[in-house]
Amino acid sequence: MIAEQSITLATADGATLEARIGAFPGAPGAVVVCHPHPLYGGDMDNPVVVRCREVSEALGLATLRFNFRGVGLSTGSHGHGVTERLDVEAALARLRGTLDSTGAVALIGYSFGAAVAAQVAAGGSMLTGLCLIAPPLALEGFALPPARGALSSSILVVGGTEDQYCPLPALRTFAEQFPNARVRVVEGANHFFFGKLFPLGEVVSAWARLVFKL
Repeated sequence: MIAEQSITLATADGATLEARIGAFPGAPGAVVVCHPHPLYGGDMDNPVVVRCREVSEALGLATLRFNFRGVGLSTGSHGHGVTERLDVEAALARLRGTLDSTGAVALIGYSFGAAVAAQVAAGGSMLTGLCLIAPPLALEGFALPPARGALSSSILVVGGTEDQYCPLPALRTFAEQFPNARVRVVEGANHFFFGKLFPLGEVVSAWARLVFKL
């Protein structure tokens, strides 16, 4: 197992973010994992975030999880998904700097983290892969800009059959915005994946093996 190290990230607008990185020379790629909504208890120790980190590490990938601004030891305040894009970009830049030569970095987001990750991807950030878990499509006021361009990557959108915040018809419609998107459904899972972390991890692991050709 790769021991994580505590680090601090600096964003373009001057925030500092609490983060943990698991990296080693020769990793075939890297994954950034974004946590759920900061105003509802979301942080980088969320069980879904931890599970995504574990399955990525098991494949030998470098990993980075972090607290969005205003969470834990991260400075700043909640930016309603707007300034949080700078947080994700800072995490991506740090992980790219740890890789020897591949530059292969993928992005995983869960719930609020999926919303921010999708905006970063739609904005043209160079990614090898994108995994969106339970984007909160049913919440009032939730919206994403139309995807622009195409990722040179495999895109995975994951939902649960019992998720009231991410109903499957909306999930499939949302996925159509993204070129090459695959939709995977975890049977019996609600928005929090209680009791379904293992099958979720299997879905994410299969995506990562495809993205990084492992």
